[in-house]
Amino acid sequence: MNPRLPQNSNLCIRPLQYRDLDAVESLVQHGVEAGKRDLSLATRALDLTRHIPSVRRWYGLLKLLSLFPNPFQHLLCVHVAQEEEHTRGAIQISPFNQTRSTWRVDRAIVEPGACIEDIDSQLLRHCLETIWEARMWLIEVGIDAKSELALYRHNGFQRLAQITYWEMNAALLETLAQREPDLPNLLPVSNADAQLLCQLDTASMPPLVRQVFDRHVKDFQTSLLRSAIEAVQQWIDRTEVVSAYVFEPQRKAAIGYFQLKLCRDGSRPHAAELTVHPAYTWLYPELLAQMARITRDFAPQSLHLTSADYQPEREEYLEQIGAARIEHTLLMSRSVWHKLRESKPAALDLQLSEVLQGFQPARKPIPSRIAWLQEGQRGDRPNPQGDANPSIEELRQFSNNGDRFDKPREEDSGS
Repeated sequence: MNPRLPQNSNLCIRPLQYRDLDAVESLVQHGVEAGKRDLSLATRALDLTRHIPSVRRWYGLLKLLSLFPNPFQHLLCVHVAQEEEHTRGAIQISPFNQTRSTWRVDRAIVEPGACIEDIDSQLLRHCLETIWEARMWLIEVGIDAKSELALYRHNGFQRLAQITYWEMNAALLETLAQREPDLPNLLPVSNADAQLLCQLDTASMPPLVRQVFDRHVKDFQTSLLRSAIEAVQQWIDRTEVVSAYVFEPQRKAAIGYFQLKLCRDGSRPHAAELTVHPAYTWLYPELLAQMARITRDFAPQSLHLTSADYQPEREEYLEQIGAARIEHTLLMSRSVWHKLRESKPAALDLQLSEVLQGFQPARKPIPSRIAWLQEGQRGDRPNPQGDANPSIEELRQFSNNGDRFDKPREEDSGS
């Protein structure tokens, strides 16, 4: 475990309160921000960079939702670092999966001119120590942010994957939409398809990423309450979500999936999430053509898509059609199993002699039938309390005579 950075004793880290919203809004506008990219469209964290007015308006409801278990309990999970009544930094975190075994740092904002290494490190350490549910943590940092990468490596984060953000402009989308996609088994997504989508997600990533993400069937299901709140949020943001998957009838499995977050008024780019089985890479042209045809019904706007370094076929096809790379980020992860004691507990430090005492017999052994027969040959009664075990020579002599345990001796029957 890495040593702690020197901490500021005057720095107080606590959950966000209503009176901190003005200071957080100032930090969002002028602060140094890290981890601002979303890993997927299914994130349940509010974007502080765009929704501070909404947070101020619905702060009471958000706090009420955080008091009891519900799908939006961690919708606004923000901690602020305060020093002498002055807000120096803030960090926003959210659970990455439904079981809350993996958490992510959505964004970390530090006041410009402050000691970024000290404040940011203390905010991270505070989250690592207080969120007891978390077993893994994720953060996404720009690949050119050398100081931030060094800071997070110092705090135990390691490289997991490299993420590339692509942009397909409106002209390129129009060109792709002219092609008729060959997708005979394209079906809409519902909760009944959660098992198929979970299997597809599991097969589309390497084992290490799969272990860190730790997704289950519940991550691909949507509750009634969550659907209602997402519908209200889409109405406020003037967006629409369209999702579908490709079903393979022979294997009874899903081999491709996409989700589009479309902007109705053209104020911001469309966003897409795409998952393709590694054995069906021919689906990339078909699915992208289908998504391009869907965007025709909305205002002309570019489409943003992501790819990881373990998806070489996707990156090769995007380069082939002329998509533009707009950003490179590094996805980093960290395990927090260090919460368990690394040293061996004293209760398990037992001596060998103490362990072997449990294998000692509780009483003397009961004499066997062989001993009784040998005692009968000598005319003596066997003594169960004494040492009645025969010697090796007596056993060998008894076996050579051909006597059986269940047959009386001839001389005894004649008499």
